[in-house]
Amino acid sequence: MTDVAPRDPVAEGTPTTEADEQGSAASAGLPTTTEAAEAIDRPRRGYRRVLGIGLIVAGLAVLWEVAKWLGGDPWRLESIGYFHDPPFQLLQLTDLQLPHVWDIFAAFGEPFQRNAEYSLGGYLFDQALYTGQEAIIGFVLGTIIGIVLASAFVHFGLLERAFVPYVVASQTVPIVALAPLIVSGFGRGLTSVVIIATYLTFFPVTIAVMRGLRSPDPRAVELMRSYAASRWDVYRKVRLPASVPYLFTALKIAAAASVVGTIIGEGPGGVPNGLGRAILTFNQQYITGPEKLWAAIFVAALLGISFFVLVRIAEVLVLRRRGQREVQA
Repeated sequence: MTDVAPRDPVAEGTPTTEADEQGSAASAGLPTTTEAAEAIDRPRRGYRRVLGIGLIVAGLAVLWEVAKWLGGDPWRLESIGYFHDPPFQLLQLTDLQLPHVWDIFAAFGEPFQRNAEYSLGGYLFDQALYTGQEAIIGFVLGTIIGIVLASAFVHFGLLERAFVPYVVASQTVPIVALAPLIVSGFGRGLTSVVIIATYLTFFPVTIAVMRGLRSPDPRAVELMRSYAASRWDVYRKVRLPASVPYLFTALKIAAAASVVGTIIGEGPGGVPNGLGRAILTFNQQYITGPEKLWAAIFVAALLGISFFVLVRIAEVLVLRRRGQREVQA
């Protein structure tokens, strides 16, 4: 019996398609043309995104100053010799209600209170670290509680029918009204603040993970059951991996919510530090220094954005590694 040599498309003059080349590269463990192009374009997309965010922020600052130029207080910039009387006068655009952007940024280098050697920027940085630590605790606890509740609701229909309506109803109560009740029940201090942050964090995680755990293809679940897989094996190998994209979507919402909950809780919670305490203090001193309150608000916004960015980076790394493992498999 004569052995038949395998056909060589190149030797026979048969043209190879791009799909053949992509398949050959993938089978050899080499990056395909599409993957290489995506790897090259990925940093460019990141740069364009950062540039777009910077342009939006700059545009908002310009609109801020244009509004004050049209309806704010008279401009007296003696350092550059510029003077201007706005054609309109609006109470909301006065220097007391809406300070100039450069005055807010200049306040970061000034003492945070009279005769203090500590600058406002350093003071707010320390308060942001304190608030961030509280928010991280509430974020982690809320994430764990959300995943546990979602897992229980998906596997036990009775629990879902009994408790999901109450989980949804819990979010209809304004957190500003609920915070004093939590403080009166658990006392003033870190515990109450963390509970408030956890309260705002667990809900989006619970709802999103419930959807994620139910998202796998029913045929994959049935295949696992046909191999006599236990409920834990189905959960660990099918349901939980399928819920990861849903989880990160919820975590991006919960990250900002944990910061908001922490700042709100620091007021009635009675903690001596934190951005919430700084905002309350500068609100009482608003007449003499409105720039300080606006600076504290900007720092609080940056803290929430930082939490969101960290979750986004974790999402990209986890999903990219997961995709690489699936390709290798």
